[in-house]
Amino acid sequence: QVQLVESGGGSVQTGGSLRLSCLTSVPRGDRFSDYHMGWFRQTPHKDREGLAAISQLSASTVYADSVEGRFTISRDNAKNTLYLDMNNLTPEDSAVYYCAAARAGMWASLEKLRATDFTYWGRGTQVTVSS
Repeated sequence: QVQLVESGGGSVQTGGSLRLSCLTSVPRGDRFSDYHMGWFRQTPHKDREGLAAISQLSASTVYADSVEGRFTISRDNAKNTLYLDMNNLTPEDSAVYYCAAARAGMWASLEKLRATDFTYWGRGTQVTVSS
């Protein structure tokens, strides 16, 4: 099974920055680069919001309007790790952040950043931004 573990969450003030990481283990015979990856976030009583996705070899990325220009998704396939660099944070960015994986296939569908298009999920890491 694919297992994802997020880290790097915490509390920051408005305007601050954080880097989230997602260490991924994949089944024997698979490679991390066999999977497209994404970041999502969720607050109570709201649907999970897609933030960014990156294709298996980093050739393509996509961002939600709410984070474009402030967040950067990247991956290091040698380290089986996905990253999300978050800058200029505001209280509206406070949420539990999740990484997700989808076995490489139709990248075009993942560009819509729908949670239902991703198969594997981490347990999340809390980000709190204070004013």
